[in-house]
Amino acid sequence: MLSFSQTAIVRGVILDEGNTPIENVNIKASTGEGTATNSNGFYELKIPYGVEVTVVFTHISHERIEQKFLLKNGQELEFNPMMLLEVEQISTVVINTNTRLKVEGVTSISPQMLRTIKGAQPGVENILKTLPGVNISNELSTQYSVRGGNFDENLVYVNEIEVYRPFLIRSGNQEGLSFVNTDLVHNVDFSAGGFQAKYGDKLSSVLDITYRNPVDFGLKADLSLLGGSLAAETVSKDGKFSGIAGVRYRDNSLLLNSLETEGNVEPVFADAQTFLTYRFTSKFHVNFLGNISLNKYNFQPENRQTNFGTISDPVALLVFYEGQEKDEYQTYFGALKANYFINENLTLKLIGSAYQTTEQEYFDILAQYRLGEVNTNIGDEDLGEVEFSEGIGSQLTHARNDLDAFIVNVEHRGDYKIDEESTLEWSVKYTNEDIRDRLVEYEIIDSAGFSIRPPRFSQPNNQPYESFSGPLTAYENIRALNRVSIDRFQAFVQYSKSTDWNGSEVFYNAGLRTHSWSVSGDVESSKTQTVFSPRAQFAIKPNWEKDVLFRIAGGLYYQPPFYRELRDSTGTVQPDVKAQQSYHIVLDNEQSFEIWDRPFKLVIEGYYKGMTDVNPYTLENVRIRYSADNNAKAYAYGLDLRLNGEFVPGTESWFSFGYLKTEENIDDRGYIARPTDQRLKFGALFQDYVPNMPDLKMYLNLVYNTGVPGGSPSYADPYDYQIRLRDYRRADLGISYQAVNPERTYNAKWKKSVKELSIGFEIYNMFNNQNSITNTWVRDVYSKAQYAIPNYLTPRVFNLRLSARF
Repeated sequence: MLSFSQTAIVRGVILDEGNTPIENVNIKASTGEGTATNSNGFYELKIPYGVEVTVVFTHISHERIEQKFLLKNGQELEFNPMMLLEVEQISTVVINTNTRLKVEGVTSISPQMLRTIKGAQPGVENILKTLPGVNISNELSTQYSVRGGNFDENLVYVNEIEVYRPFLIRSGNQEGLSFVNTDLVHNVDFSAGGFQAKYGDKLSSVLDITYRNPVDFGLKADLSLLGGSLAAETVSKDGKFSGIAGVRYRDNSLLLNSLETEGNVEPVFADAQTFLTYRFTSKFHVNFLGNISLNKYNFQPENRQTNFGTISDPVALLVFYEGQEKDEYQTYFGALKANYFINENLTLKLIGSAYQTTEQEYFDILAQYRLGEVNTNIGDEDLGEVEFSEGIGSQLTHARNDLDAFIVNVEHRGDYKIDEESTLEWSVKYTNEDIRDRLVEYEIIDSAGFSIRPPRFSQPNNQPYESFSGPLTAYENIRALNRVSIDRFQAFVQYSKSTDWNGSEVFYNAGLRTHSWSVSGDVESSKTQTVFSPRAQFAIKPNWEKDVLFRIAGGLYYQPPFYRELRDSTGTVQPDVKAQQSYHIVLDNEQSFEIWDRPFKLVIEGYYKGMTDVNPYTLENVRIRYSADNNAKAYAYGLDLRLNGEFVPGTESWFSFGYLKTEENIDDRGYIARPTDQRLKFGALFQDYVPNMPDLKMYLNLVYNTGVPGGSPSYADPYDYQIRLRDYRRADLGISYQAVNPERTYNAKWKKSVKELSIGFEIYNMFNNQNSITNTWVRDVYSKAQYAIPNYLTPRVFNLRLSARF
């Protein structure tokens, strides 16, 4: 059994009144563990998890400090007390993180788990997909939907700074790296609904990331067949400056070359990211968060063969390609955050950030296809080949899409601790979004020698009985040039209180958000729209023998339109689109208990979301196209369950189950399934190790999702196409050996110079399931029927990995 996986870590820097590090501070835990600060005032103390531990800080010339901690398995907490020469010691309060997260309905993910559990798309999203209510049915994408929402309905924060995604990406193949660099992460919190007013205006979820402030020099490297990463952290001798930075490189050729479409593919993604802190005084700190990302996707398809149908009636689609696709996405992000700790009760913050993205999507691809019967005669030389063509045709797609967006934010945040149980938080924020967009796309479809016109083309065609003199028209033709500026003013205030009620612990939170925005530019200026969003939470932990918590949360949530939601299917900006509205009701029950003398927790959540002023959309792979018209209403309800704990001593695993139903009613035509109506979901994240060889570890990442509606041909009525994709089934296995364990002492010289070293291999899609994300629609020239040809995702793929920390 591994001792390091059964502990939590408290670390930090101890300074005196003059902000000078204090050396040789004795640090002793009530459970026997002890350490001392180094010449820079830094310390790191490992303590048992799951029990309350009292830690005492003593020094010959400074006042004694005593603090209690209750941490969970693998949790790392930064605690930076100030030791005074005076007798009156300022007490330093540490919030019990576990209690706070439980009452707020937040799921916390261990940073160590993020760095250990890899996948085809490693990062935070790889862990999120195993949680109930979170659906990811495309391992090539980092985008996720939560409880019936779409990819645009999720908030992501890093150190209280909102981050953004590129706009034009239409396929998971084109996606590169998640914004979040797991090597820099200190804490990950996730809420799937009913979140507080301090978070922004989206309808589905919040991912709240905290990057860490390092306390010593460190270097970490990771290398695999899919790319690599390097992270470094350091701190100055006086403890005033600390910084952590990481660079990542990823080449998805290993994954994309396994797809059924053959060709030359060059998917290269790289980024550099840093988080810096400078402590001018003990009361005034400044942080800088920066990121530069470059994504390039070049593709020259050659051919493709997809077999589908039944065993008795197999059908194949054979496609030959000419042309190429060249996509490029460059993003630059920088943010400054000033923290002013006026006293132990009042903190004021000023945050300024800027985000720029320049994106291009260029392609000219001619696809000529044959749809026909497949030779099934065993032993025949032509086994598996198309023998008889039922349909022939071609498709020419063209795009010259460019987008340049610049987003600036200025925000003041504050929090005031009224007393030991009550906190008041507030914020005022201004945002300007300046977006320049050129959209040029067309698609020409030819079937059996005839150019197919779009269904919306109104001019009658009575060929061959009458000659047709109308112009040739592309099946799809979109041309738009937009320059849009959006000004936003946001504010919130919220009050939180924890108290005792007849022996039971009670927590409640109430807050109000407001959001005003207006659209201007090369469009008719919109009227200023304003919405108000009240939200509340209430939790009670009864004074029972069992550790049980009940929680109810809800409120009125709005999603004012972002640029993509203003642009309709023809590329035209509709400036008067209203905010989508939803009210949330979330009921939660958490039970903590022990099995086999090890901690476990069962979380059960039921939820309902009623939505009005819905902006309908179509979903193809990861591309969302809105109608830019608030002409629908919708609902979503479901049940989420998660059981997590130490199924294997010293490791954390969980099993989750989710049921979801979400439907929409467009123009009062009746309710149909929304594009993200993923009814059933099962996820599991399981960790284990060999008892006699604990350095040999494994993880198993399992996901099963029932199929979502598979989309429809262009211009088709969604009420006529409710066919679902096949169920998504995937299992990823990782096995690693820790050649150097940081908890052990080695005699070998090379092992002494390395803090940690592990090697391993991974099997993605272990059972080689054929999953699909979209359909390609082709016509049978004889029956005039359209076939939905599945576009399959990655098959079984093997990967090797090497990780080291110095």
